[in-house]
Amino acid sequence: MTASLATEWLRETLLQAVIVAGPPMLAAVVLGVLVAILQAATQINDSAVAFAPKAIGVVISILVAGAWMLGRIEDFTRAVLVAVGQVGG
Repeated sequence: MTASLATEWLRETLLQAVIVAGPPMLAAVVLGVLVAILQAATQINDSAVAFAPKAIGVVISILVAGAWMLGRIEDFTRAVLVAVGQVGG
């Protein structure tokens, strides 16, 4: 395995991690901004109020996009295992 191939696999690994983590992170960010606006408007500054909607949003996004996320991880894992199998041959 050459250094450029290892770098390419590392880049692809990081890209897949960002893509798979995208839906839950996006849900958390959007809900966090909405809750922050609501808290600023109502002057309610309780950490539980900020945490609960984000946690629920992340769980819902995983339920909705979970199959797609798992499919991406499975495809990438298969590609890695095939590439590992070709290293010795």
